[in-house]
Amino acid sequence: MSRIGLAKLLRANAHHGAIPKFKRNLLLRDFLPSAGCSAQTMGRVALDFIVFGEAYLQRLTNVIGQVLELRHLPAINMRRKVDGGFVMLLPNGRELEFAADEVEHVMDYDVEQDVYGVPDYLGGMHSLLLNESATLFRRRYFNNGAHAGFIFYTNDPDLSEEDEDNLRLQIESSKGVGNFRSMFVNIPNGTEKAIQLIPVGDVATKDEFEKIKNITRADVIAAWRMNPALAGIMPESVGGFGDIEKIDRVYTNNEIRPIAQLFLQVNDSLRGDRRIGWRDAVAVGQ
Repeated sequence: MSRIGLAKLLRANAHHGAIPKFKRNLLLRDFLPSAGCSAQTMGRVALDFIVFGEAYLQRLTNVIGQVLELRHLPAINMRRKVDGGFVMLLPNGRELEFAADEVEHVMDYDVEQDVYGVPDYLGGMHSLLLNESATLFRRRYFNNGAHAGFIFYTNDPDLSEEDEDNLRLQIESSKGVGNFRSMFVNIPNGTEKAIQLIPVGDVATKDEFEKIKNITRADVIAAWRMNPALAGIMPESVGGFGDIEKIDRVYTNNEIRPIAQLFLQVNDSLRGDRRIGWRDAVAVGQ
């Protein structure tokens, strides 16, 4: 799975791009910064873990081997070596190697392999891309002036060649900026359907666009295991989604605290005031 591809997906959909940072913010809300791990470091590491399913921290030690601080290593550039240890990919084909005991690798377990972590939302990736495609199609349609969405059809013999040329000129000039212009057509002795507009684009598919957006949005939110009340969705019913404080509390207990538990394993290499923990969430060191 391409790390660069996963990173670019964050910009493909509004909900898919916002939910990772929202979950990161929930994790930071009760985080207790220490001399060993700052809030900025934990914020970066948490976002890596949520997006890529894994995160990397470098142990900075003193002369006697005690860990003084944890430094964030971008997961998008980190790779595990076959013979042990880690390597960071740098620009211009360069690499920076790390020993196995120099890096703390926090990852979510994957049933197919135990080398790298895998994010949970991959099952919703096709819905995510379909949502993006529907939005891009809609944008291109309007940027094109919507003129290609109709067939301008006429079969009236009373329409002169000069009138045809004028109509063709009016239609061609409607493309681009200022395309929504009014048009007056007068055909003496013309039949009722001498000129017709036959829709083939936006008008015929407007309902499908809304359905695609709603269905794929639900899939994306389900893939993230995000409660709709916390995902910035407007409720369709008058009653709304219920008590937002209870929803937040349950979601934090079921989704955020387990992530915090995974990060507490780094305390095995930290000491004293450099240990990490969360306020009112999980006891430090447990």
